[in-house]
Amino acid sequence: MLRNRSASLLDKTPRSFIKDRRFVIQKAFLFSQSNPVFRQIAIFAPSKKKRMKKELLIFAACMMFVSCRQAPYYEESGSVFHTLFRIKYQSDRILTEAIDAELQAFNLSLNPFNPNSILAKVNRNEETEVDAWFTAVFNKSMEVSERSDGIFDATAAPLINLWGFGFERPDTVSPRVVDSLKTFVGYRKIRLEGNRVVKDDPRVMLNFSAIAKGYACDVVARLLEREGVENYMIDIGGEVAVKGVNPNGECWRIGISRPEEGSGLMNDEINQIVRLCERCGLATSGNYRNFYVKDGKKYAHTINTLTGYPSEQSILSATIVAPDCMTADAYATAFMAMGADAACRMAESIPEIAYYIICTGDGDTYDIRYSDRMKPMLAK
Repeated sequence: MLRNRSASLLDKTPRSFIKDRRFVIQKAFLFSQSNPVFRQIAIFAPSKKKRMKKELLIFAACMMFVSCRQAPYYEESGSVFHTLFRIKYQSDRILTEAIDAELQAFNLSLNPFNPNSILAKVNRNEETEVDAWFTAVFNKSMEVSERSDGIFDATAAPLINLWGFGFERPDTVSPRVVDSLKTFVGYRKIRLEGNRVVKDDPRVMLNFSAIAKGYACDVVARLLEREGVENYMIDIGGEVAVKGVNPNGECWRIGISRPEEGSGLMNDEINQIVRLCERCGLATSGNYRNFYVKDGKKYAHTINTLTGYPSEQSILSATIVAPDCMTADAYATAFMAMGADAACRMAESIPEIAYYIICTGDGDTYDIRYSDRMKPMLAK
């Protein structure tokens, strides 16, 4: 972990010093002798006043100095949900254990690859009660499904598995198999009744991969805020939640990668920088990393649940900024499946989101579109 380890005499004073005024004043007096600024305060204190006033003046000056010091920024990194995460935050203490515990609890709720998670049990039709995290993700999924006319759909799990992008091994793809799976895919075939999931067909399965990483960012963000953190940046698999300022005291700057096939996390070329100056979430979805080629044809991971086949749209990358990262994550996926024109029309009815999309252009060029709300966030 990174930390500024500068310290002073007051840094080493135990918490109990608050209860013993004489001990505090003695420490403050010693500190004043080693610091020219406070030594002058001591010298110019009126000599005819009582010693107590002089001591209190030194004490107040020392407390003011300590209160003005900035807490250090820490950086955490690791892997979760089969992806990498990176978290920067400003705090007076390291929060590694609290962050790890929150991510592990989240893993037991919404990770489809964990057989003991609530999501995995729901997909196996086991009797289980869902938690608040599952409920939040489920409800947001239903909301985005409605607004996208069903193109975004968390019940697409069987189709995602079929095409080789899910948590189960794929079967042989054929029009007959696709059509058979579509009979139990559809967000209207599942609902919540209290804290239990009710399915119209037991074969209905959920996959929250298009939204869960974004929500994980929000969950960690709320944890940090409960711990008093005002400045942070959370990046889980490319989905980002931010608040406050970076270590330089400036707005957070997040890069949008140029959508080139085969680019990796460590050698991306940045297409655009987005400046985030308020609490929000940013998510980018693209078909240029997660795909495969079979018999000369490219198959990307974004599935159009209405057709049952991988989406074939001109959009290469969709970046969404929203009040929370879960919302940004869901709409980034919806944009990819809907296509540029339909997605931009949908966005007109959702004022809380801003978008930046990169589409195929003529030859080797890109066609870039962004909303009016996104424009002031784009770094020159």
